[in-house]
Amino acid sequence: MPRVTRMEIDLALAVSMIEAAQAKAVEIGAPMSIAVLDAGANLLAFNRMDGAELAGPNLAVDKAYTSVTNRIATGELRERVAPDGDLPGMSANGGGRYIAFAGGIPCWDGDRVIGAIGVSGGSWDEDQICAEAAIAVYEAAAQK
Repeated sequence: MPRVTRMEIDLALAVSMIEAAQAKAVEIGAPMSIAVLDAGANLLAFNRMDGAELAGPNLAVDKAYTSVTNRIATGELRERVAPDGDLPGMSANGGGRYIAFAGGIPCWDGDRVIGAIGVSGGSWDEDQICAEAAIAVYEAAAQK
C-alpha cells in the first residue's frame, strides 16, 4: 500500500539549530543573525544576537532562501556567479535575494532539500562555521 513518508524541520529542531549556531557564535566572538527556513522557503525560526550587524537579518534569511530554492550551499556559488562562471546572472534573479557568500546551507533528506540554515554577521569563515554547527544538529536529528 502506498504511503507518504517525509521528514520535515519542526519548530523544536529549528530552535535547536539556532541555539547551536548561536553557541558557536559566542565561542568565536561573532554576534550573528540566524534563520531557519522550511522546504517552502518559509521562515521557521530566527534570532538576532545582541550586537549583530544591522544587515544580518535580511542576509541570514536570504542565505537560507538561496540554499532552499537552489539546493546548494551559498558558499559554493561564489565562482559560479562570477562573470565567467556558469551562473553569471543569478544575482539578478529571485528579486535580488540570491546570496553568493558563505553561511547558507541546505538541509537534505535523501535527494530532497527540506529546509536550510542562514547565518550572517561575521566573516566568510565565521558565518560558515556557525551554519555548520546548526547543520550538525540537523544531521543528528535526521539520523534518529
